[in-house]
Amino acid sequence: MSSSLRPLMSYGCCWRRIANRYPVALIALAQLFGTSLWFTPNAVLMPMLSDWQITGTGAAALSQLTAAVQGGFILGTLVLGLAGLADRFAARRLFMASCLLGALTNLALLVAPGLVSATGLRVLTGLALAGIYPIGLKLMVQIAPQRAGAALGWLVGMLVLGTSLPHGLAALQNSGDLELPWGTAVGAASLLAVIGAGLVATLKTPAPASISPPMATHAATSASSYSSSPLPAPPPSIISRATRGLAAWQHPGFVRGALGYFGHMWELYTLWALVPLLLAQMVSLTGETLSSVQLALHSFVVIAVGAPGCVMGGWLSRSWGSLWVARLGLAGSVVLTLIFVAAMEMEASYAILLGLLALWSLLAVIDSPQFSALAASGTPIELQASALAMMNAFGFSLSLVSIALLAPWVASHGSLVLLALLPGPLLGLLALARTVK
Repeated sequence: MSSSLRPLMSYGCCWRRIANRYPVALIALAQLFGTSLWFTPNAVLMPMLSDWQITGTGAAALSQLTAAVQGGFILGTLVLGLAGLADRFAARRLFMASCLLGALTNLALLVAPGLVSATGLRVLTGLALAGIYPIGLKLMVQIAPQRAGAALGWLVGMLVLGTSLPHGLAALQNSGDLELPWGTAVGAASLLAVIGAGLVATLKTPAPASISPPMATHAATSASSYSSSPLPAPPPSIISRATRGLAAWQHPGFVRGALGYFGHMWELYTLWALVPLLLAQMVSLTGETLSSVQLALHSFVVIAVGAPGCVMGGWLSRSWGSLWVARLGLAGSVVLTLIFVAAMEMEASYAILLGLLALWSLLAVIDSPQFSALAASGTPIELQASALAMMNAFGFSLSLVSIALLAPWVASHGSLVLLALLPGPLLGLLALARTVK
């Protein structure tokens, strides 16, 4: 080996040792970098549209690009989950490949001629994100199976922080403190995704957990008593391979966690999508005078407060358990929905309304990591990644339905429509009331 390469190799080995000493932090950071592809283009939408010579407020374009990336994510997680592909490939390699693919499709926005081609690229980026977020969940469960709730709290907290960043960037841009060319922002997001892939590449492959062999059927057990060499099982059919992930629904622990998650998803993303609109309604109601910079900054704070909330929920889960934290979050969401709507109807001050909205946002997401922990703990290890991917697919699909149904009604009929979010956490609480042995 050349003497000039020895210091570099020594540095690489040292970094790998340090990285594997703190694998939870490394995966959480890689998740933040990888999921930056999800949100960054939204923060620089207006300069992008200006370069494409598209005029207007950008609301229709924002809706189109957001729906494209969400649709790609749902399609990708559905395929990974139903077909069991998420468990057929090493989670680390799948995460890395998805980060690199997402970085390429995101970077291709720089040469996209217009909105139509950009929409197609966002679908592809959504497909790549399907290999980042749920696979990141699987990596966390593999790395820290005995404290999955706490570890997943950090990972989901990074996703929440990423969700809030476009509002923070918008506040900086509107204030004139940040002049960020949209190509630079898009390129930086792709670079972060590549770095995320590199971080996960330094992880040691988790030792394979012991997997119990499938329970033998009565017939197979009887046959083995007559022959020391039982006939091999027939190969699975195409249909059974394509729907392998559905086997997770046979396990009550997964069903309980998934149903609670679906109720949670009915509320969460609709609440986040409505934050700027609710802030505008609060300003109109109270007569408060706020600039566009302040509104964007308040949107950032209301959503970003969920990041430390997820970490706090993870910390609580170590003492009280994931089920307790999940119930706390759902029950808190119900209470805060009622209090916030009542405060809006009574025309409370802007400061009170802002505090209630931020607390509602925190409680709406504090339970999110715990649903994944509950679902994973109730699923055989050979199905975990597929089960989590499928759960994400159904949950995000439900959130799109909720946003499409409720957002226009809140805009036109006011805060009372927010009561339509209540069935989500209420049904989630009902699902978590089930006893699972």
